Amino acid sequence: MGDSVHDLPIVDLGASSLEEQGAQLCKAFRQVGLAYVKNHGIPEEEIEEAFSWSRKFFDLPQSEKDKAPHPPEGWYHRGYSRVGLEKVSQNVFDADSLAQHRKVPDQKESFDLGSDGPAAAMRNIWPPAATLPGFRDACMRFFDACGALGERLLAAVAVGLGLPPEFFAERHARRDHQLRLLHYPPFAASLQARGLAEGVGAHSDFGTVTLLFQDDVGGLEVEDRSGGGGGFKAVPRVEGAVVVNVGDMLMRWTNDELRSPIHRVRTPAEEAGEEGTGVRMTRRRYSMPFFVGADPGTVVDCAPTCHGPERPKRYDPVTVEEYCAMRMNALY
Repeated sequence: MGDSVHDLPIVDLGASSLEEQGAQLCKAFRQVGLAYVKNHGIPEEEIEEAFSWSRKFFDLPQSEKDKAPHPPEGWYHRGYSRVGLEKVSQNVFDADSLAQHRKVPDQKESFDLGSDGPAAAMRNIWPPAATLPGFRDACMRFFDACGALGERLLAAVAVGLGLPPEFFAERHARRDHQLRLLHYPPFAASLQARGLAEGVGAHSDFGTVTLLFQDDVGGLEVEDRSGGGGGFKAVPRVEGAVVVNVGDMLMRWTNDELRSPIHRVRTPAEEAGEEGTGVRMTRRRYSMPFFVGADPGTVVDCAPTCHGPERPKRYDPVTVEEYCAMRMNALY
């Protein structure tokens, strides 16, 4: 793990054993909470195809996108959310605080999907087939490819923690993962500079691990743990690599040994103002996070290698369904 980008580690899955992969991933997750992973097994053309379908969906007229609406319940995280509907939060749950938090809206729109199988915890909400023929099949192909990579990573992390390689796999058998297509339309850069709007506010993810595919616009930032000053550092796109970060469930399983990093999106601005207006706008940005999620009924308690007499458990047991519903209901 000698290579790095902006002091962020790179882990190569193509030139090492499962034990070496696990050791490198866990080292990166302890230090930073994330890593660039290369030779991950998803061909670049498949990633570009998924981005192409994402752009096609978000280019649809608003009335067509609205035909696949996200339900009003925050926990039912499927379908399309227009700009301003969702506001990412971090440990904010009471109504008054959430109302205050929403005064700085997230400038993004999203489409969320999960497993399409009969055992899925939630049914997907698709636009009519005639609206975008081929969209559903393309999304599910990419969902399956990401799921396979997630399984590889879970096995490596388990071994890196001194656990059996199937430890996490047994708790993710239902493939209750989530693929999110994200579009950040341009908005006045001055609003972001003045703290009146943002791409995505600072937060942690609340699944097990997240795979992130992003375009080359930039804007993703992760907390800088090295200086202790609470700053952020850029996480730019690296060709051929996917960003993998720890989620809250893995943090709880490992008793904070692997900590979920706080991250945000501050969309870069264009170099000059929009022609004819003089207004500097943020750049259009696309990304695709894939959230690897454990089975909803799984009780997340500290893994056996991550606690002992000198290392007490920091968290009470919680079900995945209970924790994720709490976090998601605060978003909408």
